[in-house]
Amino acid sequence: HPNVTHTSCDLGNIIGSGIFISPKGVLEHSGSVGVALVVWVLGGCIAALGSLCYAELGVTIPKSGGDYSYVTEIFGGLTGFLLLWSAVLIMYPTTLAVIALTFSSYVLQPVFPNCVPPYMATRMLSATCLLLLTWVNCSSVRMATRIQDVFTVGKLMALGLIIVVGLVQIFNGNYEALTPQVAFSLERTPSVGQIALAFLQASFAFSGWNFLNYVTEEVVEPRRNLPRAIYISIPLVTFVYTLTNIAYFSSMSPEELLSSNAVAVTFGEKLLGMFSVIMPISVALSTFGGINGYLFTSSRLCFSGAREGHLPSLLAMIHYKKCTPIPALLVCCTATIIILCIGETHNLINYVSFINYLSYGVTIAGLLYYRWKKPNLYRPIKVNLVVPVCYLMFWAVLLGFSLYSEPVVCGVGLVIMLTGVPVYFLGVHWKEKPKCIYNFIERATHVGQRLCFVVFPQLDPIELAKCHGALLRYTNKKVILEQQARCFRFG
Repeated sequence: HPNVTHTSCDLGNIIGSGIFISPKGVLEHSGSVGVALVVWVLGGCIAALGSLCYAELGVTIPKSGGDYSYVTEIFGGLTGFLLLWSAVLIMYPTTLAVIALTFSSYVLQPVFPNCVPPYMATRMLSATCLLLLTWVNCSSVRMATRIQDVFTVGKLMALGLIIVVGLVQIFNGNYEALTPQVAFSLERTPSVGQIALAFLQASFAFSGWNFLNYVTEEVVEPRRNLPRAIYISIPLVTFVYTLTNIAYFSSMSPEELLSSNAVAVTFGEKLLGMFSVIMPISVALSTFGGINGYLFTSSRLCFSGAREGHLPSLLAMIHYKKCTPIPALLVCCTATIIILCIGETHNLINYVSFINYLSYGVTIAGLLYYRWKKPNLYRPIKVNLVVPVCYLMFWAVLLGFSLYSEPVVCGVGLVIMLTGVPVYFLGVHWKEKPKCIYNFIERATHVGQRLCFVVFPQLDPIELAKCHGALLRYTNKKVILEQQARCFRFG
């Protein structure tokens, strides 16, 4: 049934490894258990506001590609390219790096119970996991989707076990840390900047609420099913996350949680006894599936960018027999391995969450601008203006104080995003390039095709022109037909 499919898809994307990573960062910046729980609840409310805005955009601009497609349509090529640039260089590789590091930490924690797992061991295991799943996604779409379905059970099993055991603890009277007097007792009063960073940490766990917009063209009856997925999934995820944190605090002191390298493992060791091995296995399954899901989604974004002429046409190609986007997957895997070597988990979360929120805010500001620019455009879903205005007010405060509190981490993200400006003008906007450049691009594309055994998914001249971008604007119809013939011969 389409409704069930889209709701479960949204739930599967939102509930990921973030809930096993972020509690430590949220508590560290919040300063108390009570404030941390408030941050989790409000984080879900903010995600709900953003989701409603994206639902309107999804049915008004029914294109796959999410933020990138909407911003390109509303603000033009440069803004859309900067969003795509930051997603390809920062958001997806960094998120994948965080999830891969979480996977290795939970797998290695039982092996190193009294210390932090060695740096090289975590990186090597993370890279091995990433390379394995890249190979799976390159080999078979069906195998990748089956892995996603099977490993979703791991995350649900881990969260279900944590919540049930935590509720048993509470019913047995172990809830002193959750009483208002204790929960809101502050050893230090957090600054507004620290609260902003706590929201960034929580937002990492909620990231994925906009993933359904990446496949809008494939959603059955989006006018009905997009809002329904939002109304069901966001409150349910917020409820599950809050209960999970309550379960943590029912059996672990704030000091224990902050000192733990793998919160769910520490929780299991305290309460599950000989069955504690279930917890790292369940979390490892969850994070393994999370890496697979992000690899799958990132290839769709690369395809959308290449289709608009904003990325090399090679990234829009798929294997001639297996129909897998091998070049896009290899680019994402390479960028992730580079980030694995230079980042630490909690800094990476602040880093990616800041850029994520920046792109969300620009997209939702685009909704307001589009309302003004095209007031008579038919909108199957039209949210009250209070919703985007409230989101943008929170967005401005959050990003401002985050930048003030972590100027280096957030500033580096901004600088990387802005490096896309010269790349856009040289690579996309500059139409009359020397013929030698076009020849080089064509040769490089042809070599990539032969190495990866890939062709365009559609061999229509119009689609080819979109994928080739500036290269095919320079060429004539004869060259397009030659490209078609070459692709047919290659296949």
